[in-house]
Amino acid sequence: MSRIGKMPVVIPKGVDIKIESLNDGGSSVTVKGPKGTLNQIMHKDMAIKIEGGEVLVTRPSEKKEHKSLHGLTRALINNMVVGVTDGFTKELDMVGVGWRAQKQGNSVVFNIGFSHPVTVNEEPGITIDIPAQNKILISGPDKQRVGQIAAEIRSLRLLKRDPYPSGSGFKYSNERIRRKAGKAGKK
Repeated sequence: MSRIGKMPVVIPKGVDIKIESLNDGGSSVTVKGPKGTLNQIMHKDMAIKIEGGEVLVTRPSEKKEHKSLHGLTRALINNMVVGVTDGFTKELDMVGVGWRAQKQGNSVVFNIGFSHPVTVNEEPGITIDIPAQNKILISGPDKQRVGQIAAEIRSLRLLKRDPYPSGSGFKYSNERIRRKAGKAGKK
């Protein structure tokens, strides 16, 4: 039995889950909560049902594919429930001399050493905040979209894996880059 897949997903108060069968045998799971509504189409082999305030996922056989899909399906449903109740956040650090980011309406304008400013637009349901001069917060209910937008911003100027402290770019706040001491001055 899958360690992840066999665990039930507890439905908190204020969250509504609807499971609909599709024509191809799959199922569509819709999760509605205080932070928004998320919808995901699940694989046709996974059986999803709601019993006693919990969502249970079962698999038809012990095949490797079904074992993989069992844990994946349960994790996707759990992430949707967590997303509509608490939401997800990614924090990026901007490292660079003279680099700036400023919010203008529903977009963020980055001045990151190019000859032109770079504009990143917010998507519906996803917010990009600039709490400090070198911090960027991306938040929203959909874990996949929050991570994707954070990765796209990070790819604008990726902080190189340069071991010397001369690099500039974007990095995740919890990311550690090992540094070496620079060259000593001539005597």
